[in-house]
Amino acid sequence: MFKALLLENTDGFTASLAQLDESRLPPGDVSVAVAYSTLNYKDGLAISNKSPVVRNWPMVAGIDGAGTVIESSHPNWQAGDVFVHNGWGVGETHWGCLSEKARLKGDWLVKLPSVFTPRQAMAIGTAGYTAMLCVLALEDHGVKPDAGEVLVTGATGGVGSVAIALLGKLGYTVVAATGKAGEEAYLKALGANSIIDRALLANPGKPFQKERWAAVVDAVGSHTLANALAQTRYGGVVAACGLAQGMDLPTTVMPFILRGVTLVGIDSVMAALSKRQRAWSRLARDLDPTLLESMIEEIGLEAAIAKAHDLMNGKVRGRVVVKIGA
Repeated sequence: MFKALLLENTDGFTASLAQLDESRLPPGDVSVAVAYSTLNYKDGLAISNKSPVVRNWPMVAGIDGAGTVIESSHPNWQAGDVFVHNGWGVGETHWGCLSEKARLKGDWLVKLPSVFTPRQAMAIGTAGYTAMLCVLALEDHGVKPDAGEVLVTGATGGVGSVAIALLGKLGYTVVAATGKAGEEAYLKALGANSIIDRALLANPGKPFQKERWAAVVDAVGSHTLANALAQTRYGGVVAACGLAQGMDLPTTVMPFILRGVTLVGIDSVMAALSKRQRAWSRLARDLDPTLLESMIEEIGLEAAIAKAHDLMNGKVRGRVVVKIGA
């Protein structure tokens, strides 16, 4: 038997902690003991049932996990190996990692860099790994630290917090957009040079605005992304990875055809193993563990359901780490 956060939708939706028999674990070539998981935005949507994230019922929640391999028939994994998992539809179509045990596919797993503990890996989680993919996209499109201001939206969230820490350490001039004025000290400690009110970006704006940003990391979407595009400088790059404000994009082609702005879509869920390994290697090099610790709120699995609702109500800063194993 093992404990897991189970989502069911038989006679209405329920989210509960349940004791499950190992015979119910789904197919997979690697069985693992999960030491830590986390709560990402997608987990919040699933656990609160605010969006149709879950495709198969019943579902064990948790798109991320880190811990130790128990048993494996996959050639790249042996008992005792330490892994990190992000995405691949886990917690949506395949039972997830807010659970003491999981059965996964070895092709989905990345060997955890030795500089990180499983707890730190989940402080990073999909949010931090996505932030690294965004930073890599800026670099791959030629944005140098001396290029000018880089805007990070959703700054106090998981993606925003890690993006600021990464960009700050790499020497970029970071402007953090947030609706939480009381978090200025937190954001500047992470590496933000200045703060702007997210309200300046959140409402409908002109399709073409004064140039300001050399690059943007956006986790918000909707009008915020549209305004960020309209303010991006000639040849600038915008990495879009989220939809906290909405999935719409009310913009025009003008930033693209008159300023040569590049909009790069960042997908972390189905990214190739080579991209994942590159991202985790760079996180190991460029993310300050001290700053990472300042982002962490640790809870037990029994508190995950209530915390997921807090996340959806904008009451969470940084990263929520869920302790599961001993």
